[in-house]
Parts: sequence; structure tokens; C-alpha cells
Amino acid sequence: MTKITSGILIAGFTLSVIANEDITLKDCSKHESSHPEKAKKFLMCLDNNINLLERHRQTWITKLLLDTKKYQADTGNTQILPIMERALRNHEEYMEDSCRWRYLLDMPNATRSATAYKQCKITLLKAHISELQSSKILKDNVNAN
Repeated sequence: MTKITSGILIAGFTLSVIANEDITLKDCSKHESSHPEKAKKFLMCLDNNINLLERHRQTWITKLLLDTKKYQADTGNTQILPIMERALRNHEEYMEDSCRWRYLLDMPNATRSATAYKQCKITLLKAHISELQSSKILKDNVNAN
């Protein structure tokens, strides 16, 4: 086994452990209010949930890319990785634009706009994590080990 392949295997195993950890989002509803100080706490709570989901999503993306590179090294199929990377970039743009129009829809109420944006981001991040977890390459890699 080459150094690169063994490095990918070790990194992949470590990421598997991290990615499979259960994430628990904070319940922000207790801070939801039209009062400015409570609204600030509510939005900060949503931000914390977004950051947690973003880190978890990035772990899954890194694992998927490593597993795809291993698959590419094993099979010689070099077509998958560039398409996957493009899909990930496009998905990022989709999430941003999809949540941005929700933000603009609720303007000029900045609190309601920010809430709509952040809740959209949380929903789309959860969906993307779920989609990444169901990847065939990840499943095949788990079954092979």
C-alpha cells in the first residue's frame, strides 16, 4: 500500500468517527421575540446552530472527497472528482441565493429578514448533510472496511 493511500485511509477513518457523531442543535425558540435584546439572542443562537451544521457538513464533504480520491486511485476513474467538486460549489451558491431571496422578501424588517435567512440556511444545511451521508461512495467504502 502506498503512503498516499494509507494516509487517505487513516484520514478517512478519523473523519468517519467525527462525521458520525450526533449533532444536537440548540433550541432557539425560547429567545424568539420582537424585543430587540431577545431577538439578538435568538439570532445569535441561530448563528451558533449554523456554525455547528457548517462544520459538520464540511466534515462530510472532506470525507466524501477523500473517499472519492481513494476510489479514483483504485479504479483510475478520474471523471467523478471534478464533477463532484463542481456540484459542491453549485450547491453552495444555490443555498446562498435561496436564502438570500427569503431575506429580501421580509425587508425592511431586519429582524424578520435575518430570521428567515438563518432558518432557511439551517434547513438547507440539514438537507445537504443528509444528502452527503447517503452518498454511494461513502456507503461502499464503509461496507468495504
